[in-house]
Parts: sequence; structure tokens; C-alpha cells
Amino acid sequence: MQPAQGSGFDFYVLSLSWSPTFCQSEAGRNNRQQCNSNRNYGFVVHGLWPQNEKGYPQFCGKDREERVPDSLGRDMLDIMPSMGLIGHQWRKHGTCSGLTQEEYLQATRAAYDRIKLPDDIALGKSSKIRSIDDIETAFISANPSMEKQGIAVTCEGRKMEEVRICMTKDLTFRRCPEVDRQGCRANDAEITPIR
Repeated sequence: MQPAQGSGFDFYVLSLSWSPTFCQSEAGRNNRQQCNSNRNYGFVVHGLWPQNEKGYPQFCGKDREERVPDSLGRDMLDIMPSMGLIGHQWRKHGTCSGLTQEEYLQATRAAYDRIKLPDDIALGKSSKIRSIDDIETAFISANPSMEKQGIAVTCEGRKMEEVRICMTKDLTFRRCPEVDRQGCRANDAEITPIR
């Protein structure tokens, strides 16, 4: 699938949230769809965010109150495990993409499908402490056209929270110094196991 081209921004950030860290947070403990289900999620799509070289747009235009119908969102639940998350991402970020809801969700799916998750991290079999550099290197090894300046690991305390990957509007990997600088300040992070 060729992704639809949005306008009014420079590139995308695909944010992959590490679900075990989220599910240990205050917000996660109350999230039945993602954290109290029979599904044991590892990486999930937090969002596909239109981004500018400096800063990012959010809550754009009249569509920001529009709900995502179940008929569209249902097909995303394997990678975005709640309709609340899907709807919030549409309102906050998708409305700034210049795409329709359907096009935005298709672009989100295409961005996710573009990434090969490194098995040694994504399987989440046991708790591990890994250096931030090692986590980024694992993603780059699995996705050879990705560069160090195009990926950022974020932390919640000392735990890996998200991996943010910068992509052009046609979903090729690109550098993004501002996003890279906003990564985890610690040298290493705990990768909480999938239960």
C-alpha cells in the first residue's frame, strides 16, 4: 500500500509503546482493554504523529471532536489495543495529517508494518537491563536503513517506555535530531517482561 501524503507538517514519528511499562502505570492499571485482558501485549502503536522540524501540530481543525467508528477502529485493535487510544490519536494527531480517518489509520498500519521488531527485545520473556544504545542498535540491526539519529528510546523512570521512529511522509526512515534529543537521559533502562 502506498501511504497517502498528508500536508502541513514535515515528517511522522511512529511511537511504539512498551505495553508492560504502561500497564504498571496509574493510567495502565485502569485500562481494561490493554492491561487487564487475556492478550499480553509487548510493543503497541501509541500513535503516528505528524511532526515539524521544531515542534508538532495537535488537535487541528473541526475534525478534532469526531469519533472513530468501531467499523474502522476494530481492524486496528491488534496493534492499538483500545478504541479510546485510537480515538485520542485521531483527534490529537490524525486531524493534523491532512488525511481522512481511514487514510490516517491505513498510514498508521503501513508505518507499523514497515518496522521489523527485534526479537530479543519484542518477545519480552524476562526482565532485562539494556543500555539505550543497545536498544537502538537492536532496532537498527533489524531495520538496516534506520539511523541512530532517527530513533529515540523514552523512559518512565528507569523503565523503557517507548521507541520513537522518524519517517518521511512516504514512510521511509529519516533523521530527526529534535526527537532524538528528547530520548531517555539515563544510559540504560529496564525492559519489563510481558506477563
